[in-house]
Amino acid sequence: MPDPLKILFMASEMAPFARTGTLSEMTYALPRALRALGHDVRVAIPRYGRIDPVKFGLRPLISGLPIPIDDHSEPVDVLTTELDGGLPVYLIDNQKYFGRENLYGYPDDGERFIFYSRSTMEMLKALNWKPDILHLNDWHTAIVANWLKTIYKEDPFFHNVASVYTIHNLAYQGIFGSRILEIAGVEEYSAMYPHMDEFPNVVALMAHGILFADTISTVSESYAREILTPEYGEKLHTLLNDRKDRVFGILNGVDYEAMNPATDPYLPQNYDADRLHLRSLNKPAFQREVNLPVDEDVPLIGCISRLTSQKGFDILGEVIDALLELPLQMVIMGTGDQYYHEMLGRLARRHPTKLALFLTYNTALAQRIYGASDCFLMPSRFEPCGGNQMIAMRYGSVPIVRSTGALADTVQDFDPRTGTGNGFTFQKYSGMMLFAAVVRAMETYKYKDVWRRLMEAGMRADHSWSAAARRYVELYQKTLEAKGGAQAPIPVG
Repeated sequence: MPDPLKILFMASEMAPFARTGTLSEMTYALPRALRALGHDVRVAIPRYGRIDPVKFGLRPLISGLPIPIDDHSEPVDVLTTELDGGLPVYLIDNQKYFGRENLYGYPDDGERFIFYSRSTMEMLKALNWKPDILHLNDWHTAIVANWLKTIYKEDPFFHNVASVYTIHNLAYQGIFGSRILEIAGVEEYSAMYPHMDEFPNVVALMAHGILFADTISTVSESYAREILTPEYGEKLHTLLNDRKDRVFGILNGVDYEAMNPATDPYLPQNYDADRLHLRSLNKPAFQREVNLPVDEDVPLIGCISRLTSQKGFDILGEVIDALLELPLQMVIMGTGDQYYHEMLGRLARRHPTKLALFLTYNTALAQRIYGASDCFLMPSRFEPCGGNQMIAMRYGSVPIVRSTGALADTVQDFDPRTGTGNGFTFQKYSGMMLFAAVVRAMETYKYKDVWRRLMEAGMRADHSWSAAARRYVELYQKTLEAKGGAQAPIPVG
């Protein structure tokens, strides 16, 4: 067995401290899974104003550390705590940049996250804790990969420290004016940077992570292939293709402790794959809760999502009237674009016995949707890592998805001739293809033994973070080999 690795995760958010999406869940779950495999893993995040030191048991670690930024320096404090499993977390504390309520959305976001990134690098030197791997995430930390090859290149402390850069969603690239390079202290190296005709006079910080990282990962195998194409590459596909031998796809996981129908406190009836008959008690209770007619024979389709075009609500809007004329029920929960709020609101009023709508997010209700729905709908235009489809399968809700990104990696179309598959998929991004997939699911639902096998296939799949962690260890080892001079290509998938 290889020696344990020393790994520092750098990310802009982490559950339970600060969260807006799946990045925070990965930053919490993957380091814990890696520690369970015996590796020394730690996490560094900004200490935002919303992070209560008392609630999280934060204690001072470093005070007044001077951090270079632009043409001056700013002092930073470092607080620390440990999460369950002994995971150390470092919080970069500076009131000027992070003493604010929100995580993002400020005019100086580029400068804020460059300061966080530089603070983390200097913190490591102050602690004299040298990681083997810096695991960087999204645009907020991309500049670190650049620094390792420029301003820290001759620093003996960072000699042989390798970088893995994870792209969670290529659409969010950290685009700022070119002065951001001066703030980061790397303008003098501009001849090394990618020429991006699509972005004249601006800088996409994500491009620096792609260009300089020792390896690049994405959050599903299919998405790693998709981002090499013009359709999904968000104008960075040329740069990604230049480094495609270093692009690697690893599917995100699901927290199987938190997402467990056998112990979920929000379900009226707990169950598992060996006691699947108990699941049927949840559906009538849920139908009563959301004011839908109680009917076991009518398939109930759940959907928990941001209400945006990226999530497929444009093509759902093309056919949802026709879907609601079929013998089915739908429950949709989420928030997003006002257009879809209004569209779905009109439909819910027109079809009160067919559509239950909740323009919010509620954890307890979400868990009951997973535990009561027969199908789970995700018609996304693109889906880097998904997550909801894996939770739905964990709970025995059969997915209906567009075959893209992580959805393609986790959901295989049911073939009635062979009995293979664990859900229903469609390829072409269109309302009619979505409609056809739902109809196929409805017809299959009539055959209870077949449907039970579909449910069991999803429930017995291993989409845990433990499985993802083992693949990341393989990637870290390959990254260190590449850093050390072994230039063998690292394949996608």
